[in-house]
Amino acid sequence: MTARTLVVNGLLAALYIAVSVVIQPFGFTNVQFRIPEMFNHLIVFNKKYFFGIVLGVFLTNLLFSPLGMYDLIFGVAHSAISLFIIILLARYIKNIWVLLIANTFVFSFNMFIVAFELNLALELPFLFTWLTTAAGELVVMAVGIPIIYALNKRVRFDKQI
Repeated sequence: MTARTLVVNGLLAALYIAVSVVIQPFGFTNVQFRIPEMFNHLIVFNKKYFFGIVLGVFLTNLLFSPLGMYDLIFGVAHSAISLFIIILLARYIKNIWVLLIANTFVFSFNMFIVAFELNLALELPFLFTWLTTAAGELVVMAVGIPIIYALNKRVRFDKQI
C-alpha cells in the first residue's frame, strides 16, 4: 500500500466519522439514514477505497454506537461483505451507472445483517427492521449516486488513490 493510498483512506475514514457525528441521531436506529453510507459508492471507482470505508464504519461504530460490540461485528460485516460483492461484480460489469445502481441494491439488501443485529441486541422484529433499515439505506445510496457521480467528474476518484 502506497503512502498516498494510506493517506486517502485515512482521510476517507475521518470524513465518514465526521459526517456520522453530524447525523448521529439518525444513524443508529431501526430507521437509519446514515448519510456517509453514500461514500460506499467510491468502491465503484477504485477498490482501494475498501479500507477507508471499512475503517470509517469501524471507528464510527466504536466511538458512537449505543450498541457497542454488536455494531462493531455486524455493522462492519455488513459494509465489508457488501463492498466485497461489488468488487467481484466490477470484474464483470464495466458500466459505472450499472455498478452504482447495483451497489445501492447490494447495500440495501444486505441490511438484513443489521436487522439481525438489532433483533439480537434490542429484540426488534427482524422482517420489519430489515424493511426499515433497507429503506433508509436505499434512500441514502440512491441520493448518493448522482452526488458521487458528479463529484467524480470533478475529482476523478479513480486517480486519487
